[in-house]
Amino acid sequence: MEIKVEKNKNIAIVELKGRLDVTTSASLEKAFNDILPEKPAKVLVECRQLEYISSAGLRVLLAAAKKFKPAEISLSGLSQNVKQVFELSGFTSIFAIYASRDEALAAM
Repeated sequence: MEIKVEKNKNIAIVELKGRLDVTTSASLEKAFNDILPEKPAKVLVECRQLEYISSAGLRVLLAAAKKFKPAEISLSGLSQNVKQVFELSGFTSIFAIYASRDEALAAM
């Protein structure tokens, strides 16, 4: 799993590439913990290159949503398979989901 973090004004953008599962979820958790002290107004998780997400990955995203409150975490670029995991788990009611990074940034 590759994780790239950048800032766009007061938005932290976290790009994910690869598989987010039990072996890689700690890396994402660390990335979120590194961003937390900066108190971004919003966080965008770009999932265009995310191939797979397990329950361990969902747990990290849910924990981040709680830690970053009141900042909102949004997701963009979900593949059909990853989006289906979010729908089946009910996470589509927790996170704003956008088709693309540009669409997400425009809405944020």
